[in-house]
Amino acid sequence: MKRIGYLGPKGTFSHEAMKKYTGQAAYISRDYPTIPDIFAAMQDGQLDEAIVPIENSIEGAVNATMDMMTLDNGLWIRAEVVIPVREHLLARKGTDLADIRTVISHPQPLGQCRRFLSENLPDAVLKAAHSTAAAAEEVASGPGDMAAIGSRAAAEAYDLEILREDIQDHDNNITRFIVLGRSDAERTGNDKTSIIFSTEDKPGSLYRVLQIFNLWDINMTRIESRPTKNRLGRYIFFVDLLGHREDDDLRDALTMVKRKTSFLKILGSYPVSRVDKT
Repeated sequence: MKRIGYLGPKGTFSHEAMKKYTGQAAYISRDYPTIPDIFAAMQDGQLDEAIVPIENSIEGAVNATMDMMTLDNGLWIRAEVVIPVREHLLARKGTDLADIRTVISHPQPLGQCRRFLSENLPDAVLKAAHSTAAAAEEVASGPGDMAAIGSRAAAEAYDLEILREDIQDHDNNITRFIVLGRSDAERTGNDKTSIIFSTEDKPGSLYRVLQIFNLWDINMTRIESRPTKNRLGRYIFFVDLLGHREDDDLRDALTMVKRKTSFLKILGSYPVSRVDKT
């Protein structure tokens, strides 16, 4: 049975993304406290696959994941999972909204649900927790006058009732996760390829690399930079490209890119995911 790791504990959005990825397939799940711990477990052979967040539409890139991907760890991206971050008000079963005196969550969801809390629970005490899952766990074991803000997975994990759905102020909060494995995926005809590279410290070096994708008519959907950490002003660039690395045009373009860069690593090719609005 496949062993899959995720950023825990149970009830996090990483847990929810893992459940979406696995569907009805049987698997053994293992949660880890940090992203580096997940990568270490993959390298040690404790896991067959792992799922980690890589970017959020509001907060931007997940730097811990990006930094770990630069290492020579033998891991590939073999899938992506994109989910809307939907915040729900969770409480013990049988609790009424009028009973709530304290609302617990990570500071970020508390801020993202400010309008709902102001209009529906103006007198409730807001309490910060280190994660939405920890908040749900505290509500599950506490008195019936508390509620947590968290995911549907948290409600299921801690046997809580969803009092109100989708209480976030904005609906454009989306997180993208990547699935790590020891090989990437086969071509599907609707694929994406992720690469990282660095250029020589010369004028126009980055432009010349990006121009290659333009000449081969390759659609670049994302570019991020991270410091190399060995010299001020030097960066590694993360780029997502539409297409599979075995497609003729993309293969030829990457061959040219390798000649124009001081470092190039293909992170993997994998099917493009869609955002599930339901």
